[in-house]
Order: sequence, then C-alpha cells, then structure tokens
Amino acid sequence: MKKIVSSTIMSLDNFVAGPTGDLSMFKVEEDFFALSETLCDAADTALYGKGTYSIMQAYWPTAADNPNASAHDKQHALWYNHVPKYVLSTTLKSTDAPNAIIIGTNAVEEIKKLKEGEGKNIQIFGSPGVVRSLTQHGLIDEYWIFIYPVILGNGIPLFKDMNQPMGLTLVSGKFLSSGAVALHYIKGN
Repeated sequence: MKKIVSSTIMSLDNFVAGPTGDLSMFKVEEDFFALSETLCDAADTALYGKGTYSIMQAYWPTAADNPNASAHDKQHALWYNHVPKYVLSTTLKSTDAPNAIIIGTNAVEEIKKLKEGEGKNIQIFGSPGVVRSLTQHGLIDEYWIFIYPVILGNGIPLFKDMNQPMGLTLVSGKFLSSGAVALHYIKGN
C-alpha cells in the first residue's frame, strides 16, 4: 500500500502564499532542496492541484536544459519528467504533458485506488486545496511542513474549514539555514 506524503511551505500564521499567490517571502536554500530530494527519492508518483501543477509544468519539463541549471534542478527535473503526475481539477479537462493524468470526478475514490497500488510514496508538493480535501478524508499519511519565520496576516491558508480535529505525531524536526523549521508529522497521536 502506498502512502501519501504532503510537503508544504507555510508562514507562522498558516499561509502557503500571499493573497495573489506570491511566494517570494519563502527563501529556499540547499538544505530545503536536500530534504525535497529525499522526499522525491521515496516517491514514484506526484499529486497536484491545478494551480501547483501549472506552476510545475511551466518550469520543470525543461529546467535541466538550462546551461546554468543547478544540481537540484537537474535532479528534480529528471524525477518530475518520469513520474506519473495526477492532477486534481474539475476545470482542467486535458493536458498534453506526458505522464499527466487528470482526475476530475470521484477524486477521493480515485486517490484511494492509487493508495492501494504497489510502489513508493505518492508525493504532494504545495497544492493546499488538495491537502485540505485529502486531510478531511483522512487520506494523507505524512506531512512535511516547512514553517518560515514570516507572518503574512492574510493569504492562501493551508488548513481551514476542517470538519473535525485530527491528531498528528511529530516524527522529526530540523532547523534550516533560511530560518525555517522542517517538521515531519505522521497521522495519529
């Protein structure tokens, strides 16, 4: 059985981006990339919401082709281009991207089927709407939350309108050079 692992950058006050989707206040550095690579190594499937998928698709397919591409960009582009990418969207009807599958209806049932498969983890990067929905259905097994030392006051929240409390167990924590804290939780307490 596969596990779903969510990794999300977040402000101290629960926002994953500013009101218009701005991410510039989150400074990612080598130790963040190293943790991200570890998550990718443990996953053979990606899961995105439409917005995050659009951002990823605009950059990663050709990121390794840039002559100034970093080692991280080359490695992540290779992973991104080879894993199946499931996109949860009721408005995106098709994509010509290789290995991209759109789930428009029956998302919870389709995700349950994915989890029943063999292989490595299913990795969610960002995608706060997907994280909220799958959390409410108890489908996310692990959370990596990168809390940055910034208070936004408003923006796009990670957790909101939860229909019931959910206990988590802290597995590990790590300080990053940016001042962020990487917290790894599993479902349950």
